[in-house]
Amino acid sequence: MPSPITAHITSLFTQSPFNWQQCLSDIIAAFDCTTGTIHILDAETNLLKLQAQQGLPNFLLPKMTEIPIGKGMAGIAAQRLKPVEMCNLQTDDSGVARPAAKETKVEGSIAVPMLLDGELYGTLGIAKPVPYNFTEEQVSDLMEIGAEMSRFIRSHSLQP
Repeated sequence: MPSPITAHITSLFTQSPFNWQQCLSDIIAAFDCTTGTIHILDAETNLLKLQAQQGLPNFLLPKMTEIPIGKGMAGIAAQRLKPVEMCNLQTDDSGVARPAAKETKVEGSIAVPMLLDGELYGTLGIAKPVPYNFTEEQVSDLMEIGAEMSRFIRSHSLQP
């Protein structure tokens, strides 16, 4: 049985027309975050293309519009097909977060791949302005939400 958060987000996919921005806003609110992105994989270019964002500074948008697989948190989550999490992006020195990511002023952050039947459809990222480790249940909910987004993308043959 899906969690209440997952059930709510899943219900959004029945709305016509579907609103990616509203979906992201609801996810951000449900996880008590302030910032987030949804990127959809463009199969032709193999780039993650920004579909919706909230809380990003305008000067960062050009760097976030298209993300190569393997670059930054979203790109690495897409490459590994696994969530990538940082308790505090501001103090991270692993090299996973790109230098410009620190300009978001967020700390606790996670990027999850949007997967369905093992196939990548994009990434979902959310973040808090404080250090934070997402719980296993939260990560599981985010992965379920990503699967529902993937199902929607596949059923609507969406390309960004």
